[in-house]
Amino acid sequence: MPIRKLKPENVWNNFHALTQIPRPSGHTQKVADFLVKFGKGIGLESFKDECGNVIIRKPATPGMENRKGIILQAHMDMVPQKNNDKVHDFTKDPISTRIVKEEDGDWVYACGTTLGADDGLGIAAAMSILESKEIKHGPLEALFTVDEETRMVGAKALKPGILHGDILLNLDSETEGELYVGCAGGLDANVEFKYRTEPIPKGYKALKITVTGLRGGHSGMEINEGRGNANKTMARLLLPLVRDCKGRLASFDGGNMRNAIPREADAVIAVPEEKVEKAKQTVEEIAATLKSELRKIDADLAVTVEPSRIRNVIAGNTGKKLIQALYACPNNVDRMSLEIEGLVETSNNLAIVKTGKDKITVNTLLRGATDSLKEDLGEAVRAAFELAGAKVWFDGSYSGWSPNLDSPILKTMKSQYKKLFGKEPLVMAIHAGLECGILGEAYPHWDMISCGPTLKSPHSPAERCHVQSVGKWWEFLTAVVENAPEK
Repeated sequence: MPIRKLKPENVWNNFHALTQIPRPSGHTQKVADFLVKFGKGIGLESFKDECGNVIIRKPATPGMENRKGIILQAHMDMVPQKNNDKVHDFTKDPISTRIVKEEDGDWVYACGTTLGADDGLGIAAAMSILESKEIKHGPLEALFTVDEETRMVGAKALKPGILHGDILLNLDSETEGELYVGCAGGLDANVEFKYRTEPIPKGYKALKITVTGLRGGHSGMEINEGRGNANKTMARLLLPLVRDCKGRLASFDGGNMRNAIPREADAVIAVPEEKVEKAKQTVEEIAATLKSELRKIDADLAVTVEPSRIRNVIAGNTGKKLIQALYACPNNVDRMSLEIEGLVETSNNLAIVKTGKDKITVNTLLRGATDSLKEDLGEAVRAAFELAGAKVWFDGSYSGWSPNLDSPILKTMKSQYKKLFGKEPLVMAIHAGLECGILGEAYPHWDMISCGPTLKSPHSPAERCHVQSVGKWWEFLTAVVENAPEK
């Protein structure tokens, strides 16, 4: 059955349309044009701001003009991740989908790629409310932002005064039945190792080591699960080779998105011919240990070693220092919250390692509920790499979103959820980065809540959406819109 036939059909039809439009981060022009055309096609004021964010306005239903204005907000870009054996160009190819029946209901997956339900379902739900002639509502606006997944570009560029509403409903959280009232801030760490090359030493043989099969995932939502990080895994494999086998690193590449836990990495290292078997045995032993350690969360981890032909290796001890720094770099959860049980306070994702022509770059994404703890963890990252001789700098910083438990829209949403489903929703903060904190700096009067359907493993090819949760979320969202507080 195609996803267009799923219930509610209006939401799934709109989501299907979005899957046909390539929209990885940095390539949102087509989807932005699509949304402007959609809004104008149903007779609504629709336009792009200077940054490329899309804004659509819908006047209040007659008799509802006294309600506070609601802004429905979602981001247009998606994280482009695919399985190693999948041929897919995220800038050109549509996303193909499939429905899988599991014990807890039906799930929609993509076919070997990320699904884009983060945040395509948020866009689809907003579109469905905008085009509806049955839902009663006060003044409505939709805000679709660009490049949330890469430094929250659209949220940061939004100018004060362009939107008129009082309430922001962020449609980008990932568990139905949970209302999010706070989120972590973020900070990007950038590392650069300059290097020269020299010919591979006489009598050395090169080996290519590859790490595959890790689940990866969202570096905020799933950082606390202990999932394997391909870059950390590779550093663990390489360290004894450079230390005990006189190995010489030629290249190291792993990961491609700051906010995705890296699933794959490969490296080329040369060792003396008489040390080749020892090197292979060492890799095999460490791989076995890693498989045992990760068996409950990353059972498909695979490590391969094969001969490689290279002419040059990294000169001097830069390769060794890189590996040592990667080994030492903080990764995963650093600190748990002392105020909210189960909430991650600070974390770091050792996201990307890339070998260029004359430099190796490393990129990490730090998250923290408070700026001071986030910056403190950043100093630990800086120390690890500066001690190895690298250049380190930070950018892309944004603050978190502080909870307001006295929020009027929170009161409305809690009462509507209980009325519909007979129980209270959970009110929570999230370790992932939402745009609310940034948007609230430009619009400090906004009353903000984030909600969404249930998604699993966003930012990885295992991304999936629980079909039945979309129906519940849609019912709840429309009830909230129809019962917006009075001005």
